[in-house]
Amino acid sequence: MTVKVSSIGLRGLEGFRVQAEVQISPGMASMVIVGLPDASVKESKERVLSAIRSLGKGVNQKVVVNLSPSDQKKNGPMFDLAIAIGVLKEMGEINSDIPADSLFIGALSLDGSIEKVEGMLPALIAAKSLGFSKVFLPYDPLLPIDMFEDLECFAVQHINEVIQYLHGQTSLALQEDRLMPQKNASPAEYQKDFSNIIGHGHAKYALEIAAAGGHNVLMSGPPGCGKSLLAEAFPSILPPLSKQQQLEVISLYQLAKEQLPEHRIPPFRHPHHSSSSVAIIGGGSYPKPGEISLAHQGVLFLDEMAEFTKKTLDMLRQPLESGKVTISRAHSTVTYPSSFILIGAMNPCPCGYQGSSMRYCTCTQKQIQSYRNRVSGPVYDRMDILLSLNPVNLDRKGRGMESSREIRNRVKLARDQQYLRYQEQLTNSRVSFELLTKTSPLTENQQKVIARMAAKHHWSNRVQIKIIRLARTISDLAGQEQITDESIWNAFSLRRTFPQKQGNVGDRSR
Repeated sequence: MTVKVSSIGLRGLEGFRVQAEVQISPGMASMVIVGLPDASVKESKERVLSAIRSLGKGVNQKVVVNLSPSDQKKNGPMFDLAIAIGVLKEMGEINSDIPADSLFIGALSLDGSIEKVEGMLPALIAAKSLGFSKVFLPYDPLLPIDMFEDLECFAVQHINEVIQYLHGQTSLALQEDRLMPQKNASPAEYQKDFSNIIGHGHAKYALEIAAAGGHNVLMSGPPGCGKSLLAEAFPSILPPLSKQQQLEVISLYQLAKEQLPEHRIPPFRHPHHSSSSVAIIGGGSYPKPGEISLAHQGVLFLDEMAEFTKKTLDMLRQPLESGKVTISRAHSTVTYPSSFILIGAMNPCPCGYQGSSMRYCTCTQKQIQSYRNRVSGPVYDRMDILLSLNPVNLDRKGRGMESSREIRNRVKLARDQQYLRYQEQLTNSRVSFELLTKTSPLTENQQKVIARMAAKHHWSNRVQIKIIRLARTISDLAGQEQITDESIWNAFSLRRTFPQKQGNVGDRSR
């Protein structure tokens, strides 16, 4: 007879059902685990046998454990509890049937204690999608179990508790004080607010459009003009994360073993320009999420964007288009979500003062071109909004400056319009072009205007599509059902190129 006990395996954030098939037959006392296990799974046999001995039970026959499906690689100690329950059932120590809708997750200590493992939250998300109704798992105070309304979770600390529950001898339930405090009535706290930023009215409006439609932004301006401040305040105008988005973000941070400051606020990642491509994209022998995945549903801010290596910037091209990144290594291939808003900031030239009225630019045209070429054409194409900033006078205080809360309310209304239009949580920057044009068709005159401007500025097809997406977002903010002519012209103004080289005193290019 063969006993089957269910558990969950992970490929990145994607979970799949794993059945621990246990069979005991006459022979020398041993345990063999098959089904493409890695080293940590193979070591489960010693942990499982020791945990069973701690119960006063001995295994004196040959035990074969098959982790199916056999063609999927298994890694981590997540299957310990399922294997142990299967062995005890096969030995006759568990008399009751093991429900088919029950799932067992957890690593075992030698004394039978059940320890938490990496990736429990993605496993719970997978369990819900696979139709399980009960999950036995180790207690973790950081696990938002209360967010899984249709999944009955039982926190267990020892394997004996699971056995007693299966025999109907005790009732396991999570206490309220054990739950992660998700339902907090206090409002989310933002580090910076737009009301504290003096001037930059055009830039604030452009960032409002970027927040409403999920558009990428590239800012250029002399040092100290406010690029970093605007980027750091940008998350404060993004709507709070939905429950599903929170689960995705928390899962990624747990897999990366990173601390998430606030689970309701879209994450903001600000890697240094010396960061390696593996740190930005993700990777390692057993691939972990990188900065682009940790910025999922939030913002990735690349300050001094031209100082990042060209290779690293070009590696962003595929994630920016697809909203996910696939990392292939010898041991495994995993896919992580990476749907983020990219905000880049760079100087207009190496010295930083091209076009400035405060200081002279000392760069030659060749130096400027070489500096800008560090960001490749395909990356420029993927930036929806190009902003040129200039310093502002600090004595312009508090005249009609809106708070982030006011802007955030408008952004939320615009996003709600998009979700209703596309019947799912898709922004204008992410929806397919076919669905965008189907729900918001352009007039013949609008198409001609876009074609004429594209020919004049040598815009690629991708840039033309981004113009349409921007116009759709601008119309949403204005409450318009269709794309208006005015929104198209506003979109053109947001796609302006950076200022050209200007001759001035100290300019060696003349």
